[in-house]
Amino acid sequence: MRRASVLMPLLAMLAVLPSFACAADLDGATLSALWGLPFAGLLLSIALFPLVAPRLWHHHYGKIAAAWGLLFLLPFAMSFGVHAAIANTMHALLGEYIPFIALIAALYIVAGGICVRGNLHGTPRLNTGILALGTLLASFMGTTGAAMLLIRPLLRANDNRRHVAHVVVFFIFLVANAGGSLTPLGDPPLFLGFLQGVDFFWTMRHIFPETVFICVALLVIFYLVDRHYYHNREEDLPPALDPTPDSRGIRIEGNFNFVLLLAIIGLVLMSGLWKPGIVFDVMGTEVPLPAAVRDLLLVVVAVVSLMVTPHSARAGNEFNWEPILEVGKLFAGIFLTIIPVIAMLKAGTDGAFAGVVRTVSDANGQPIDSMYFWATGILSSFLDNAPTYLVFFNTAGGDPATLMTRDASTLAAISAGAVFMGANTYIGNAPNLMVKAIAENRGVRMPSFFGYMLWSGGVLVPLFLVMTFLFFHV
Repeated sequence: MRRASVLMPLLAMLAVLPSFACAADLDGATLSALWGLPFAGLLLSIALFPLVAPRLWHHHYGKIAAAWGLLFLLPFAMSFGVHAAIANTMHALLGEYIPFIALIAALYIVAGGICVRGNLHGTPRLNTGILALGTLLASFMGTTGAAMLLIRPLLRANDNRRHVAHVVVFFIFLVANAGGSLTPLGDPPLFLGFLQGVDFFWTMRHIFPETVFICVALLVIFYLVDRHYYHNREEDLPPALDPTPDSRGIRIEGNFNFVLLLAIIGLVLMSGLWKPGIVFDVMGTEVPLPAAVRDLLLVVVAVVSLMVTPHSARAGNEFNWEPILEVGKLFAGIFLTIIPVIAMLKAGTDGAFAGVVRTVSDANGQPIDSMYFWATGILSSFLDNAPTYLVFFNTAGGDPATLMTRDASTLAAISAGAVFMGANTYIGNAPNLMVKAIAENRGVRMPSFFGYMLWSGGVLVPLFLVMTFLFFHV
């Protein structure tokens, strides 16, 4: 057991390879679709193992993810050379994985140090209010930050109820996804667009109606669903089983972490706005100075939070490392096995997924906004939504000046698809998996991978169809 615990971090490290920034010498046009099998295998493992072998998955999901990663990495090294494998590993570690995990972990640690003391009764009105607040905050402190800040108070407010899973599902829909659609701070795909040259407030101006529609519709549907469960006579647990009885007074412990949240937002903005032109070359990987400073200071912020937050605040949140470890290990495997899939998509009509690329343009080569919305959205449901956004951003021309003006409707469709449809599965956006893990740690029986997709298929997909005719029709 001791040896396995030492090997696991090493395997996870080996499984870290680029998500969207594949090596330049990996030509997607030359790859067979068979290279996507490890990625498909990992997705099926995430979907099926919790159902058929829950104990095995709970104790060994990291090893399973690493195994699928190695099933891609070793053939990759044999086909393209050890040097290419090492170069890709370094590129991903320095250019993709460290920035990803540094931001996610910093938000998790800082938000986990803010403890809301007291308890309000989880009525449909209160729950809808918390979801609405989180939806508003998500565009300005990130979907991860808003989700980590509010998921624990929401769970505590509802810990006297028998039916809680639907509350968490709609929380993922709204706070962990749709709410982050208005600024580059909200969701990683939009931040990528910001780095590519899209104006900071462009999405707020151009997909505001779509955001209002999806968020208001989801809040109304949630209120009706929650009211249905709430008026069930057997909904409330006996008072003796309520872990946190209702109280009128609410106080917040760990207030300094709000300052640290602002610091994280500032660091993210700094990395996009500060352009000193200084770049470090590490084994062929270019690391811009702003990115290096951001990631280093994110670690500092996380350490400061751990040092200054009262122990009682984290104890009150039942803070533990399992959710962030699960996200870190599973997304390491996803980032690795997704390499050939993204490369084939980037190859456009010359790649194995040429059919997908052709569907987004008409016979004259003009973009079809509705198809961009669905193609970006469906792939964002199963691939990481940030690289998927970048692929279709480039497919649409890649010129931010043109996309923000003449082709504004196409960029709006890409942005909406990447952000909104990241809620279709647990793996569409990193906060989804973190919220699920926190809820399960609190004893909530969450839907399985496919069970969650029944919720998204029954609630989200019909709304997306309506949005297609309202906003993205030809």
